[in-house]
Amino acid sequence: MTVFPPFLEDQSLRHRLRLQTLTRLRWLAVAGQSLAVVIIAHGYGFEFPEALCFALIACSAWLNVFLSVRFPAAHRLPPLGAMAVLSFDVLQLSGLLFMTGGLANPFSVLLCVPVIISSASQPVRHTVGLGALSVAAVTLLAFYSLPLPWYPDSDFEVPFLLIVGAWIAIVSTTVFAAVYAYQVSAEATQLADALVATELVLQREQHLSALDGLAAAAAHELGTPLATISVVAREMEKALASDPRFADDIMLLRSQSERCRDILRRLTTLSTQDEVHMARLPLGSLIEEIIAPHREFGIAIEVVSGDSDLKEPVGRRNPGIIFGLGNLIENAVDFADSQVTVTVSHDADRVSITIDDDGPGFAPDVLTQIGVPFMNRRSRLDREKAGGLGLGLFIAKTLLERSGATLSFANRPLPATGAHVQVRWPREKMDVLGADSSRIAPTGTG
Repeated sequence: MTVFPPFLEDQSLRHRLRLQTLTRLRWLAVAGQSLAVVIIAHGYGFEFPEALCFALIACSAWLNVFLSVRFPAAHRLPPLGAMAVLSFDVLQLSGLLFMTGGLANPFSVLLCVPVIISSASQPVRHTVGLGALSVAAVTLLAFYSLPLPWYPDSDFEVPFLLIVGAWIAIVSTTVFAAVYAYQVSAEATQLADALVATELVLQREQHLSALDGLAAAAAHELGTPLATISVVAREMEKALASDPRFADDIMLLRSQSERCRDILRRLTTLSTQDEVHMARLPLGSLIEEIIAPHREFGIAIEVVSGDSDLKEPVGRRNPGIIFGLGNLIENAVDFADSQVTVTVSHDADRVSITIDDDGPGFAPDVLTQIGVPFMNRRSRLDREKAGGLGLGLFIAKTLLERSGATLSFANRPLPATGAHVQVRWPREKMDVLGADSSRIAPTGTG
């Protein structure tokens, strides 16, 4: 069963934009706008409403100061708050462009920046609204603006065809960059969620492996006080067993103390067995342990061992390998019609486990995306019906690759049907005893 982190169900925190990020970007914009106005007005001596431009820049700076004082640095804006702040940036920049030539101003392309920021972090509906505001501002600037600041002794009139081209360029850049940023952000978010889920699954498996050690520690700590209780109970039995008022209570105390001692003895025995015999597992025993929980679902699981002149590898118990292979086998059992075949082979260099089923196999569109979070081998309609997200396959692939394995996914060659999954490790990753020492000496008469 795949374990999903709780934040996969709570999307509210995901769309909260960090306020400090916006304020830093706006301070950079304030500095750049101020420098541009100073250079145009005093470096080139062009005439334009310099005071009004600085007033708009001051509004942006004032907003930064207000937000920095009103909220802590780590504050995250909700989607509506972020949309309001980004809308202000669009309107402020539109005002500056209106007084400095409109779309003839080469800086007009910066109108797409707030939309790109929104697409990378905000809900789609808010980004669409901000994009509509930006497109409306660009359209108005195409028809209404003050002349582009230029030398006073010459007139520079931008052809309307060039204005139309600038409008198309800005709008298309806004749409393309916003869609691209949204796709990249969505994929990064999915990957981050899946990796966190992987860590949670591995942590759960490691905790389960550590329970035996905790049981041994508890048995050791409780052994001494329980022995004291048993001694006291025996002494009380000798002294008061003939008294009918206390005989039953003393017998109950003795029996319960003996029961506690038996429980602690079993805990200690189980822990010792796991520590000694289960810390290292031969490859065949590992496969049987992984397959055992999946034999009760009406699908025959056949294990085939390859021929080799080497002893089978003996590896350490690895929760990641156990969970990863278990997930692959579970997936094969889910889609198989009647049989799953697990082929185990090894040589001096490699250990290979191949899982084949006789089901429908991987769909062509899914086969190219194996291992991508939230994908599985069912069609989109089937996924919606079954509710599967394919996260388990991603987790299995990630855990197995962390153990040093390489995985390949394919369909069985015709006329056979079904999926074919191969997992391969370098032998030293799966054999703590070493491949060289495991070789069987050949027999002979010489």
